Amino acid sequence: MSTYASDFIHYLAAKKTVDDRALNRYVWETLLAYWPGGTEERPCHILEIGAGIGTMIQRLHEHTLLRQVTYTAIDALPANIQEAQRRLQAIPFPIAPKLEAIDLFDFIHREQGQQQWDLLIAHAFLDLMDIPHTLPQLFTLLRPGGLFYFTLNFDGATILQPTIDPAFDALVERLYHQTMNERLTNGQPSGDSQTGRHLFGQLRQVGAQILAAGSSDWVVYADANSYYGDEAYFLHVIIDTMHSALAHSPALDPQQLADWIAQRHAQIEAGELVYIAHQLDFVGLKPEAK
Repeated sequence: MSTYASDFIHYLAAKKTVDDRALNRYVWETLLAYWPGGTEERPCHILEIGAGIGTMIQRLHEHTLLRQVTYTAIDALPANIQEAQRRLQAIPFPIAPKLEAIDLFDFIHREQGQQQWDLLIAHAFLDLMDIPHTLPQLFTLLRPGGLFYFTLNFDGATILQPTIDPAFDALVERLYHQTMNERLTNGQPSGDSQTGRHLFGQLRQVGAQILAAGSSDWVVYADANSYYGDEAYFLHVIIDTMHSALAHSPALDPQQLADWIAQRHAQIEAGELVYIAHQLDFVGLKPEAK
């Protein structure tokens, strides 16, 4: 089995350009319209969960949105936080971001009743969570009237072209999505292959107001047989991830799956593979306290 997926930091760096293209412009513009601007006396307090290697911080800095803010970013993996510190150290922030390696629920338990933030960001993260369990707890960290920005929430479509075998391709996609629905972390559910569409109802259940929502599909293809930036590596990781998820599936012949995976990697090397993943972005408000 290939080992592309073993370098998670490389993957997170490689996918930044994919994410940049994918983020929904209407949702982004709505975020800007409602941006909770701060002052020197009272900065805007931002919290990002599942912050990875800090690419969202870089993105917001590039749009000059971090002038009068405090930024708290957490991730469960210490290696991600160390890489974020390395990548961000050259940026002259007015107030340096506070980066911490900590489990999300440990953070919620520690901060609940202690502090609330003006803006809550979860980028390419919520589809790894049990949303009905997680969302009410997350919203305790957001002040009444606060803004949330939840991006790249997977929504049930993985498209790979060109087709190899229509029936087998469809079976692989169905079983791959099934692994998301059945995924457990520390014995607890941790994912949903249709997180995007389900968030409409789940956000309403916690009383949130959705200001804007829209598609944020990953679309990766080669131009003149060359992928942009490091996106070929990104694609190799996606294929490896599918292989890891399905390698022990009793519904698949192991050799047929191995051959299929090898063909997909070969398509990447030839600049032939097109990859599309359907996702949704949301921006909205937590209701003011009554």
